[in-house]
Amino acid sequence: MTHPDPWQFPCEFPIKVVGKTDPELEKFVLATIRKHVVDLRENCVELRPSKGGVYQAMTVKVIATSKEQLDAIYQELSASELVIMVL
Repeated sequence: MTHPDPWQFPCEFPIKVVGKTDPELEKFVLATIRKHVVDLRENCVELRPSKGGVYQAMTVKVIATSKEQLDAIYQELSASELVIMVL
């Protein structure tokens, strides 16, 4: 018996990235996502520094078109030394 796919595409999907505070982190994350998401909207990025300022969290809201697209984004982001965690 197969189960229905819980994902309904296209959909808005928040990609959350945590890394050390570094000006290259935001550039890298956005460049990586742009490889996989053709139309990134303005105001789709939210940045939050940690209390001590050592880390920062980014949330990038994208319009996801497939699970494969999201998997590719997560794999590429996770492979970077700039990134501590992708949620």
